[in-house]
Amino acid sequence: MSKGALFIRHHAKPGKRDEVRRVWEKYARDYVAGSNGQITYCYCYDDNDPDAIAVFQLAADQDSGQDFVKQPWFADYERETAALLATPSEFHTATPQWIKGAAA
Repeated sequence: MSKGALFIRHHAKPGKRDEVRRVWEKYARDYVAGSNGQITYCYCYDDNDPDAIAVFQLAADQDSGQDFVKQPWFADYERETAALLATPSEFHTATPQWIKGAAA
């Protein structure tokens, strides 16, 4: 199977970006840190928008990327996050064609 990439953009309500991050830390950070399926995971603040969050995930395969949403805490994470967002999150999946440092 090929690796899977996911790009996510969250747009928090004004001044709520840090609260969105705290919800992510409460539910997801430890899971991501311990997941063998998540090769790379970058949780970023957008430098040009004080309310935006950009996330990049590189999963070992297409299925590993879906394990996140199957966790028992995911519904609570999603509900708490949604209450802090100004708009629905954007999700864009991609299939990497080349990855620096990865074996062919």
